[in-house]
Amino acid sequence: MIYQYKFDKILTIKENEKNDVLVKYNETIKKFEEVAEKLYKLLKKKEDLLQFQQEKLTQGLTVQEIRHNQQFMDNLENIIMHNQKEVIKARQAMNTQQSKLMEKNIEVKKYEKIKEKDFQKFLEEIKEVENKDMDEISIRQFLSKG
Repeated sequence: MIYQYKFDKILTIKENEKNDVLVKYNETIKKFEEVAEKLYKLLKKKEDLLQFQQEKLTQGLTVQEIRHNQQFMDNLENIIMHNQKEVIKARQAMNTQQSKLMEKNIEVKKYEKIKEKDFQKFLEEIKEVENKDMDEISIRQFLSKG
């Protein structure tokens, strides 16, 4: 007897779906890391600019330089706010894909568990058939000697 799992095609489909979701999840992680890195660099730039401005204020600045620096800081703040929104979107996308991945993983595990139980049942059936065959052979030998 050859073992054939009745849901083998479904299991294969579910594994493929899980792998597709895993690829998408890894892409969202990469996107999140890129956006977060960009935000980090902008925040670092803002911090450096504030420190630079403090140093320049102690040395003395013209009104024009102060206005220029403030305008640059305002623009930087707008860019930072925009990037923060993108980081939030990327995090949400990553969390959504993670949830989908967990669901697909659970589905695959269910089918694998069913397959495992089905295979154990198959082995038990083979063992029963072998035992019946052995009993039959024993009875025939006993009857042929008797």
